[in-house]
Amino acid sequence: MSHIDAHQHYWTLGLGHNDWPPPELSEIHRDFTPEDLRPHLAAAGITKTVLVQAAPNLAETEFLLDVAEREGTVAAVVGWVDVWSPAARSDLERFKRHPKFRGIRPMLQGLEDTFCILQPEAMRTLEMLPGLGLRFDALIQPRHLPVITALADRLPDLPIVIDHGAKPFIAKGIIEPWRADMAALAGRRNVCVKLSGLVTEAGRGWTVDRLRPYVLHLLDVFGPERMMFGSDWPVVHLDANYEKWWIAANELLRDLDESARLAVLGTSAARFYGIDS
Repeated sequence: MSHIDAHQHYWTLGLGHNDWPPPELSEIHRDFTPEDLRPHLAAAGITKTVLVQAAPNLAETEFLLDVAEREGTVAAVVGWVDVWSPAARSDLERFKRHPKFRGIRPMLQGLEDTFCILQPEAMRTLEMLPGLGLRFDALIQPRHLPVITALADRLPDLPIVIDHGAKPFIAKGIIEPWRADMAALAGRRNVCVKLSGLVTEAGRGWTVDRLRPYVLHLLDVFGPERMMFGSDWPVVHLDANYEKWWIAANELLRDLDESARLAVLGTSAARFYGIDS
């Protein structure tokens, strides 16, 4: 089983549909392409990736599907549709024609209304996903965890994955109520979690020891078969780089047996996103 990076991004600034990252994030304010990522994948022994949207518009999804058509390492694309729009179904059906389109990610972290994903219009869209063979990536903050638990209860057939461990407040050393809310959410069998984005939440002074209690809790409540490694490249450059995070993740998984480690580094993502291994 080859390793899979279950969360990475590409962007080309100046296309008009993506105003992120802003110039003040100088480490990542440039184009990032498959050519830039390939050496890092090779060094880590990763052969496939899940390419995830970084802008909330349809043009972004079209851009990513175009990249995926040309780039063999991209095994799955997670795009965006307006889940509150009546046009969501036709957009989903159009994107679904692309063989690598696997799901959507509404960018809930940036929306003020913590409960907006439970609005009837959004629920109607999310109800369509299982029938279309699609998944839901939850880009959330700790405040959303009870909301996603309610969502998972209402749509038990919807495959949900929590990006970046729901962005716990690692830099501040705060673990509750994230810890309790994550344990409750993990009781829903249709929910998985990504081991990604945590160095960004820990900030410049991050260490493996600082990350460990959060990662061990996720392993404890989800188990390796519902956890998947993601680099969050190139965002990881804000506080580390691909290699440093890959080494740290492997250190955090060191006590797992081989099959459990392989689950986090590949088989869980393959199963969740329907990637042929």
